[in-house]
Amino acid sequence: MNATNSAFKAIADPARREILRLLRGGEMTAGELAQQFDMSKPTMSHHFAVLAEADLITRRREGQTIWYGLNTTVLQDVLAWMMDLAGDQAQGRNK
Repeated sequence: MNATNSAFKAIADPARREILRLLRGGEMTAGELAQQFDMSKPTMSHHFAVLAEADLITRRREGQTIWYGLNTTVLQDVLAWMMDLAGDQAQGRNK
């Protein structure tokens, strides 16, 4: 699956979009993020894995703690693609 498809698959889920929204404020630990949801740890881990596979989040380990952050480069690429698509559609309507 290419990077754009992975990103769209990742953001298709409302919980993953909420994780990204929470990370806009800066890095958070897995525990801090999990406290915001009524989900099992395995479910949260799955969401983190999907987001990381799509390269939408970064993760780093400090001892037993995993910190997550936004990978803004990939998000900017996805937004640029969406803006290009929207521009192409707008131009098609104006012809």
